[in-house]
Amino acid sequence: MEVLARDLKALGLYAARSLSYEGVEYDLVEHQLTPEQVRIYDAYAGAFSVINNNLDAAMRAANITGATGTLNGQAKSAARSAFESAKQRFFGHLLTSMKTPSLIRSIENDLESGHAAVIQIVSTGEALMERRLAEIPTEEWGDVQVDITPREYVLDYLAHSFPVQLYEPFTDQEGNLCSRPVYRDGQPVESREAVARRDRLIEELASLPPVPGALDQIVQRFGTDMVAELTGRSRRIVRKGDRLVVENRAGSANLAETSAFMDDLKRILVFSDAGGTGRSYHAELSARNRRLRVHYLLEPGWKADAAIQGLGRTNRTNQAQPPLFRPIATDVKAEKRFLSTIARRLDTLGAITRGQRQTGGQGLFRPEDNLESQYGRDALRQLYTLLVRGKVEGCSLEEFEDATGLKLTDANGLRDDLPPITTFLNRLLALTIDLQNVLFTAFEQLLTGRIEGAVASGTYDVGLETLRAESFVVTNRRTIYAHPGTGAEARLLKITQRQRNHPVGLDDALARVSDRQAVLLINERSGRAAVQVPAVSVMLDDGEIERRVRLVRPMEQHTVALNMMAESHWAEADRERFAAAWLAELAEVPEFSESTIHVVAGLLLPIWKRLPNESTRVYRLQSDAGERIIGRKVSAAWVANVLATDAPSLTPGAAFAALMGGRAVIDLAEGLQLRRVQVMGAHRIELSGFNDTMRDRLRADGLFGEIISWKLRMFVPTDASGVEVLSKVLDTYPVARISEREAV
Repeated sequence: MEVLARDLKALGLYAARSLSYEGVEYDLVEHQLTPEQVRIYDAYAGAFSVINNNLDAAMRAANITGATGTLNGQAKSAARSAFESAKQRFFGHLLTSMKTPSLIRSIENDLESGHAAVIQIVSTGEALMERRLAEIPTEEWGDVQVDITPREYVLDYLAHSFPVQLYEPFTDQEGNLCSRPVYRDGQPVESREAVARRDRLIEELASLPPVPGALDQIVQRFGTDMVAELTGRSRRIVRKGDRLVVENRAGSANLAETSAFMDDLKRILVFSDAGGTGRSYHAELSARNRRLRVHYLLEPGWKADAAIQGLGRTNRTNQAQPPLFRPIATDVKAEKRFLSTIARRLDTLGAITRGQRQTGGQGLFRPEDNLESQYGRDALRQLYTLLVRGKVEGCSLEEFEDATGLKLTDANGLRDDLPPITTFLNRLLALTIDLQNVLFTAFEQLLTGRIEGAVASGTYDVGLETLRAESFVVTNRRTIYAHPGTGAEARLLKITQRQRNHPVGLDDALARVSDRQAVLLINERSGRAAVQVPAVSVMLDDGEIERRVRLVRPMEQHTVALNMMAESHWAEADRERFAAAWLAELAEVPEFSESTIHVVAGLLLPIWKRLPNESTRVYRLQSDAGERIIGRKVSAAWVANVLATDAPSLTPGAAFAALMGGRAVIDLAEGLQLRRVQVMGAHRIELSGFNDTMRDRLRADGLFGEIISWKLRMFVPTDASGVEVLSKVLDTYPVARISEREAV
């Protein structure tokens, strides 16, 4: 399955093309914020920065904090928690509201095409609406003048949760300066300064442009005659003519609305967690409404299992046709924060099956989308280090600390207790769009580098993988462990796999040159051809941006640093020379390639730690005889090293494959050693430990030498002659020991 998020941009949830998974189509919609929306978002970000600064000042004025530090830790924690919660909830609703116009335009197109729209949300704003309606006389409910918008969440926080109660300092029994709330005649006393700050903030925030809530936008745009609402709301504000009126809803409204949608009386359905439990909205064969369901994931929320369960409500058995899923997202970097929580939950849901996450997640999320993983935490620490060093272009340490309220340094330099990834992502929400782009781009580059490094070393957990080939034949079996109680066995299988080669044709190679940045190359040493195309740049640990290119060859492609190309043997070539070299290499590629793999299958848990640490990935395959095999792959070097004297010997071909795979180090007689190294962006097999008396003999055996940093280094060719050269070396200097290693 091609993972849906592969080509996603900032969010990991939108792309410019459609994908398919098990018959369900995915058509992702991206909402680009308009300049006016960016201005509004930045205005709210600035307002939250002011609130944050005033929050600190209000706590000082109320004696919650003082010159010596925190005087009342419980009150400070409560104030901070309420602020961060309100901020996170507000920006979540704001982003959902801002992308609703794109949703409405898409729904209008669906209706014109004869389809039915299903919209999945989480929040309805019912609690806030009920509080506002309680403040309005019932006789005015026929013409409601209040806007129920996400801004109300912030105003509600300022009115009820902003710290204004006065605290008085006192010294406890241990001599520590603390504070406690002040009461007069049993009533709490308020700090005048804190109250004044709160009132100014309310006045400033109330003047910012309101953004209507997503659910109200949908209902008021299409009308209750068109929209079936399954949210559990007992009351709602609807538009009638040019007035907004309060409409009461019966307890059986959800049942009636579902029937209206399934009977094709209403073409649009909106459901939330409360209204969607236990219901199905698929194109059931027995229903009148068998139209194509266009399922919009407008608000994914915080619960991964609930989000994925909601997607399944339009995709059931006994349906006329599967739905079209359309996740909707904005181009705001901070929205990744909400999706990261779902990706993390999906990791938890798939922890037992170790790899079935893509099934549970309907293919919407990758493990990489989980910013709260170990890779994300490592990348964040690198980002903090670069900020302290002044290596993040566009954001200084002072600007970062002022905008986020996070302190990265103390008297000793970089703090030991740096803010965690969740705190960083939460604070990112309240930054201006430009500053978000600067910080999140730097963070993503560091995260990409960490993940690519883990993938290259074989330590990245992608779950249970299925091996595919033209043929799998088990040629040898050996029991390496039998459980004394049950008799269950762990078996070492030797499997010959036959794979069809799919080289890149000349026309496809030349087609890449349509990109102005693509270059045709020929290696002056080997005569091989390659196409140089741009690759994603990465940020190094020192904050420098490393520009990279990808070399596409007939049977492989690898990425190298751009500055290393000038030191390599690759040179630009014209089309004629390139075509001749490319066709010559294609002529050498056989139709099929055969190789041998070793898999430990059966009872793995008791011997798990005895297996090599090169990779803990679990693979599955099906042999030509129909046998289904699940187990861990092990290298030929491990097999040769572990299975005692009657184990199969390491042939030159197997040794060459183990070395090129980067998972073995071979020690030879007379102190020589073979291992894979990287030189100028390319992998080579290096022979180290030789002296000047061995040099000529090694050259005669076919090794070649290069002087690098004023030192002679000897290498085994990695082309077709490599196995033959390695065979001569092993005949002269027998194998002394084979060691496992992490790939580099």
